[in-house]
Amino acid sequence: MSDIGKSLIKDYTSGPVTRQLLAFAWPFMLSNLLQTAYNLVDMVVVGQFVGATGLSAVSIGTDLLHLYTFIAMGFCNAGQVIISQYVGLQDRDSVSKIVGAMFTFILSSSLVITALGLAGTNLWLRLLNVPPEALTYCRQYTVMCTAGLFFIFGYTMVSAMLRGMGDSKRPMLFIAIASVLNVILDLVLVGAGMGTLGAAIATVTAQGVSFIASVIYLWRRRATLGFDFQPRHLIPDRRNLLLLLKLGVPMTIQSCAISFSALFVSSRINAYGVTASAVTGVGSKLSTVASIVTIALSQAGATMVGQNFAARKFDRVQKTLADAILIGSLFAAVLSTVIIAWPEQVFSLFNSDPDVLAMSHAYVLIAVLNYFGWACRGPSTALCNGMGFPAMNFILGIFDGVVMRVGLCILLGDILGMGIRGYWLGGSAAGYAFFLVMLPYFLSGKWKKRAPPVSAAPQA
Repeated sequence: MSDIGKSLIKDYTSGPVTRQLLAFAWPFMLSNLLQTAYNLVDMVVVGQFVGATGLSAVSIGTDLLHLYTFIAMGFCNAGQVIISQYVGLQDRDSVSKIVGAMFTFILSSSLVITALGLAGTNLWLRLLNVPPEALTYCRQYTVMCTAGLFFIFGYTMVSAMLRGMGDSKRPMLFIAIASVLNVILDLVLVGAGMGTLGAAIATVTAQGVSFIASVIYLWRRRATLGFDFQPRHLIPDRRNLLLLLKLGVPMTIQSCAISFSALFVSSRINAYGVTASAVTGVGSKLSTVASIVTIALSQAGATMVGQNFAARKFDRVQKTLADAILIGSLFAAVLSTVIIAWPEQVFSLFNSDPDVLAMSHAYVLIAVLNYFGWACRGPSTALCNGMGFPAMNFILGIFDGVVMRVGLCILLGDILGMGIRGYWLGGSAAGYAFFLVMLPYFLSGKWKKRAPPVSAAPQA
């Protein structure tokens, strides 16, 4: 590892685990805080300037865009795992090769998905039962954000590369740039009367600037990275491309299954009108606050698990996961206390419509379930992704999306007649699917017998 640039790649196979996890995770936490603020700003500004109709439009449009971005996240997370395991094996040449494969495959995919997404926008909006009064706003927001998927995919990709190398501070810087720019542009464009279209332009512009900044950073450190952006290095070698597909396809199926199921639930809720759609959208955004800590622990944990799993240091893997679930649970408890004590005050940050505030009380239990679901999900994802276990990712996606989310929503909302509360409960219960599968697997110790997927890769 001595010739691998210390400024880019860090080794987590030795040293105090808890201290390393916190030191590695806190920039992710700040990045996620900024990302959450970034996403919340659209909702807050649109909610205050446009009203519940705008909230409904942005909420539905965001749900659809999550489906597209989850495709990127599946392959980016796979790339992060591969990079972290190559670092654990101290294989610099393979790190640069997988970087090239990610650049070519993920950015090319973004262009294909953009074309398909734009062509299918009207069909999606019909399937999602967008309330008629929110349809125009929703179409504007969705089309503009879909057109900017290249930048969203690109930023997600570079951040995953840096995370895999053990660098959590630079992704924080790039999302900080995007967050500040998004706030400024939201206030200017939405405040000037552009509504949801202005919010979408702000989002795409901020993501574009962030992606360009991240690429410039990699370019300036190309010698350290061992990847010089020359065309010959952008042609993926067969072995690393197949490895990216082997891990990325199941991760993407997992993410898409979850996203499709969320869209299914959203379509049922949207049929109840703008107020129900707005409350659900605000509640969904509030649940992302819990992800500030748990996703950071999952991201940092996946890299630490990946390195230590490849190095066969299982005690460090176990310690990483134990710390992650403890910290995530404590944060969930704090958030639960806030939403239980002040539900209307929290929801009024987005919209002061009396109907929205009245329905906020019914969402309190759902919010608490969502917060602790995130706390359980983070360490489970870190173990599965850190090991690079494609079959388990596929199983988890189907169990979460089809069995739990869709199945429970139909059971509770339709068969048992609970309506919107049944859909809310079904979606919240699905948040525990990863934990219900991964905990018994972890306790069995069978994961220790798996070989790291990068072990078949050529060594430098």
